Amino acid sequence: SSILKHIIATVIKNNSKLFGNLYLVLTIFVTISLLFFLWFYFSILKTLPNVNEIYNPPKLSTKIYDKKGTLLYTFYKDENRSWVELTKIPKEMVEATIAIEDKDFFSHRGISVKGVFLALWHNLTNLNENLRGGSTITQQLVKNVFLSPEKTWKRKISELVLSIMIENKLTKNEILERYFNQVAYGGETYGVQAASEKYFGKNIEDINLNEATFLAGLVAAPSAYLPNGKGLNLAYERQKQVIEQMLLAKFIDKKTADELLSNKVNIINEDKGIKAPHFVFYVKEYLKEKLGFENIERRGLAIYTTLDYTTQQMAEKVVKEEVDKVARLKIGNGSAIVTNPKNGDVLAMVGSKDYWASDIDGKFNITTAQRQPGSSIKPINYLLGIEKGKSLSSIIDDSPISYSIKGQKPYSPQNYNGKYMGKVTLKTALASSLNIPSVKLLNENGVENMINLAEKMGITSWKDRSRFGLSLALGAGEVKMTELIQAYSTFSQLGEMVVINPILKINNYLGEKVYEKNVENKFVTEAKYAYLIDMILSDDNARSPVFGLGSKLKIPGKTVAVKTGTTNSLKDNWCIGWTPEVMVAAWVGNNDNSPMSWVASGVSGATPIWNRIMREILPVNTPDVTWKMPEGIYKSNICGTDGIFTDGREKKIECLPLLSVTPVETGSQIRNVGN
Repeated sequence: SSILKHIIATVIKNNSKLFGNLYLVLTIFVTISLLFFLWFYFSILKTLPNVNEIYNPPKLSTKIYDKKGTLLYTFYKDENRSWVELTKIPKEMVEATIAIEDKDFFSHRGISVKGVFLALWHNLTNLNENLRGGSTITQQLVKNVFLSPEKTWKRKISELVLSIMIENKLTKNEILERYFNQVAYGGETYGVQAASEKYFGKNIEDINLNEATFLAGLVAAPSAYLPNGKGLNLAYERQKQVIEQMLLAKFIDKKTADELLSNKVNIINEDKGIKAPHFVFYVKEYLKEKLGFENIERRGLAIYTTLDYTTQQMAEKVVKEEVDKVARLKIGNGSAIVTNPKNGDVLAMVGSKDYWASDIDGKFNITTAQRQPGSSIKPINYLLGIEKGKSLSSIIDDSPISYSIKGQKPYSPQNYNGKYMGKVTLKTALASSLNIPSVKLLNENGVENMINLAEKMGITSWKDRSRFGLSLALGAGEVKMTELIQAYSTFSQLGEMVVINPILKINNYLGEKVYEKNVENKFVTEAKYAYLIDMILSDDNARSPVFGLGSKLKIPGKTVAVKTGTTNSLKDNWCIGWTPEVMVAAWVGNNDNSPMSWVASGVSGATPIWNRIMREILPVNTPDVTWKMPEGIYKSNICGTDGIFTDGREKKIECLPLLSVTPVETGSQIRNVGN
C-alpha cells in the first residue's frame, strides 16, 4: 500500500496540469448534466399530463336510434367518434395498420430506434417524396390523447417519455384498442367505427380486407387523404402503399395483393341528413331537462327511443300532403304526434310540414309549442262535470247568454256555426262541440277546479291562474300538444294518465345500461267517468247534428274517440283521437299566428291529417279494440234507445225530440216520460 501511495503521489505531482484539466472538464460536465436534469425535470417531467388519463374515454359521439335500431342522428362536438372494442375490429384492420404504421409494434417498448433511423434514412435519400415519420403506434396514441400538434423538441421529448410510461401501464392490445378509437380518419371523423360508418355505411366488424387497407392508409395524413375530390385519389395511392407493406410483412400473399390493387374500394355518398329532426331535438332536450344528461355531444351514449321510423315517415308524408291541399285556406303549416297511450311511447312526431322549409321556419316544433287548443280542451271540463254529478242525459240549455265580469266587457259565447239547439243533453253538447253549453258547464264547475283537474292530467302551462276565466272552456288557455296528448291518455286508459316518455334505454360507450324506461302512470279519475267520455266521443250518431254521419271523424269498423278544436280567432285547428292502444293528435295553422279561412273547421284542416294517420295505424283488416265496460256502468233503454249510465245517480229524464238532437241517456234511475 505504501508503494501504491507513492506511485499515485508521483503521478499527481508530475501531471498536476493534466488532472487540473480533467477536474475542470468533470466540473463542466456535471454542471451541464445538472442543468439538463433541472430543465428536463421542470420543463418536461413537471409539465407532463397525468398519464392515468389514458384510462378516461375520449370525446365520444352520442347516437340516437329508433325502436328498431335505425340511426336517426349522431351528436358530436368537433370530433365524431364511437368507441369500439378491439375484439370487434377485424384482424385485417389490425394487420394493415401495423404493416403501414409500426411493423415492430409487438416487439418495442414504445420507441422504435430502428424505425427512427429507417425514417431518417428514407427522408435523406428521397428528398422529393413525402417525409416519412418514425413514430410508433404508441407515440401516435400519446400525441392524440395528451399533446398538441405543435412540432417542437420539447413536445417530441414529452411524447417519448409518455410513450415509455404508457407501455409500462397498458398491454399491447389495450394500446391498440385506444389507438383505433382515438386517431383521425379524415375531417371530423375519429376512430375506426365512425370512419367505417362514414365511408362504407357499415360497422367496423363488417368491413373486408380491401376496405381495411383503405382505412389504414388514412391515418398518416387524414386531412390530405380525406376521401372527397382530390383527396380520394391520394387516399387510393396511399392504399397501394398499405397493400405493399402488408405483402412485405407477409400478412398477405402476392395473389391477394394483386387482387386488392386491381379493385378500388367503393366510398358511399355520406348521408348528412337527420331522420325525424323535430323528434331528435325533442329527445335531446328531454335528456337534459327530464333525465339530467349534460354534454351528450361528447359522452358516447347510445340512446334507443320509442320512435317507429316507418310510422314517422308515413306521418311526415301525410302532414305535408294535407297541408299542401289546403294552402288555399290560408293554412301554411301542420304537425302531428302518434303515441301509444298504454306506455307513453312517442311513435312519431312531426313538428312542421317540412323541417327544412324556410317560408314557415320549419325547424320550429309546433308539438312542443304553446298553442290555444280551442274546443279540443272541452273533454276535461265535461269530465269534471260528470265527476261532480252530471250524467250523459243532464240537460243544458244551448241558448244565448252573457256574463258580466267586473272591469271587462260582457262575455257572450257563440257557437261555431252561429246557431242554437235549445235544450240538449250533456252527451250531445260534448259530441257536437257546442260552445255555449260548455261555458255554462264551466260556470257551474268553477274555473279553478278545471285547472286543478287539468294539472292532475299533466297540463303544466296554466300556472298563472289569474289569466283565465270562462273562456277557458273554449280553449283560451295555451297548451302543448305533447301535454294534451298525455292528458288524454287519462281517457284512453280509463282514468290513469300515462306520462309520455320518448326513451326506451340508454347505454354508455362500453355498452353498459345507464337508463331504462319505467312506465309512469297516475290515477286521475274513476274508470267509469273516463269511459263515459270515451263513449260520447266515439259515438258518430251523437255528433251528427253538427258534423253529420260518416264524417272524417269516423274510422270505419273501429271504435275511436275523437275531439276537434278551432279557436275563435281561427289561428289554431286541432283534431285528437284515441283508442285503448293508439293516440293521434294533429294541428294546422300558421307559425306567425295569422288566421286561417273560416272554412278551416272541425272536419277540415287538421281532421284529414288525423283521419289518414289513424287509418294507416288501424287498417280495416285488424280487430276493433275497444274499452271494457268498467264497474259502476250499466246499459239500459230509455226513450226507445240503448244507453249507458253510471250507478248511484237519481236523475229526472227528459226525452227530447230526436229531430234536433241525438237520443238521450242518463244516470242509474230511469223514468219513461214520453217523447
